[in-house]
Amino acid sequence: MSAIPQERRVVTAIPGPKSQELQARRLAAVAAGVGSTLPVFTARAGGGIIEDVDGNRLIDFGSGIAVTSVGASAEAVVRRATAQLADFTHTCFMVTPYEGYVAVAEQLAELTPGDHAKKSALFNSGAEAVENAVKIARAYTKRQAVVVFDHGYHGRTNLTMALTAKNMPYKNGFGPFAPEVYRVPVAYGYRWLTGPENAGAEASAQAIDMINKQIGADNVAAIIIEPVLGEGGFIEPAKGFLPAISQFAKDNGIVFVADEIQSGFCRTGQWFACEDEGIVPDLITTAKGIAGGMPLAAVTGRAEIMDSAHAGGLGGTYGGNPVACAAALGAIETMKELDLNGKAKRIEEVMKGRLATMAEKYDIIGDIRGRGAMIAIELVKDRASKTPNPEAAAALAKACHAEGLLVLTCGTYGNVLRFLPPLVIGEDLLNEGLDIIEQAFTGA
Repeated sequence: MSAIPQERRVVTAIPGPKSQELQARRLAAVAAGVGSTLPVFTARAGGGIIEDVDGNRLIDFGSGIAVTSVGASAEAVVRRATAQLADFTHTCFMVTPYEGYVAVAEQLAELTPGDHAKKSALFNSGAEAVENAVKIARAYTKRQAVVVFDHGYHGRTNLTMALTAKNMPYKNGFGPFAPEVYRVPVAYGYRWLTGPENAGAEASAQAIDMINKQIGADNVAAIIIEPVLGEGGFIEPAKGFLPAISQFAKDNGIVFVADEIQSGFCRTGQWFACEDEGIVPDLITTAKGIAGGMPLAAVTGRAEIMDSAHAGGLGGTYGGNPVACAAALGAIETMKELDLNGKAKRIEEVMKGRLATMAEKYDIIGDIRGRGAMIAIELVKDRASKTPNPEAAAALAKACHAEGLLVLTCGTYGNVLRFLPPLVIGEDLLNEGLDIIEQAFTGA
């Protein structure tokens, strides 16, 4: 655990004067297209706290977008990465390999769903992992089409922009996009017209019908889905949807890819979110929580599929960097030792209980959803119409930020507040953060 005091402290306006000075420098030197949720410049971070350059300590309900699940300065991550830094920073695994890469691949084979033989390839970012999963699936199936889902998010490269559903801010003005990408409905229970109880069966039937009629199952290389949709609004596909899609893929020789970049590594109270309905994907993409904040990503899957790409066809200069691999082994060690799956389940229990009480008072809370420490509330104008209320989401986030609580928004309609606290956060900080959220509703 970090040496940073695990206490919220607001000593200046947020952002404070030193952050404002740095923001002026940033505006002069950094491209305007690189945004920030909150222009507070970090000095230190650990546990459930981010300390800024002005000495403010913010409660962290973002984890760097689900990256620092073990905290932003976890002892095992720092220890292992520091030791590796002292030995060597890089050789390129494709030139002279090293044990850390192999050890991470072994851990991924052990932890990911299914008892079949598995292999991995390591990369730098989630988008890179998804892009390589598509390459591998195409090499294996000798097919081209890729199927993705409404509200899905898969990255910012050209191919992964094509896979991503939401136009702003991810795609607008950046086309043309990669071809042979097809989008089908997802079982968004809260907004399914015939009700959440029908969403799983009806959405999967619609999606399968569209694949058969518009693409042809024999032309599909891969079906890619987030088991809990992240940027789209923390949508849990209604029960039955994922098993139906997975079975359709299996029946038609299609590679089923679980994009667990945001939901993996204990975030939902299981090692991987697809375990909730017993899904065993052919390929699984991971990043974010894998290495405690160091850039690392992976594609892990059935050995015969992973081996279908020709020698030299996969890789990259920095892929599986030795320092990042050391950090990943430290992060996984921490997850096991501290039972972060159990911690995530406890976070869900506390958060959903408190948020349900708020929902009884505030009609703009239309839905509470998510699993583990991946929880969201969807805000609406009123519950009858379910009209999205992005203005309320923005105002609530701003109010929380002013009080020293970092929260993030998301959702196709921009009306979802999402909560991704580090899994190591203390329960006192968790409840204090929820107090701030409740106060923000009072003023909304």
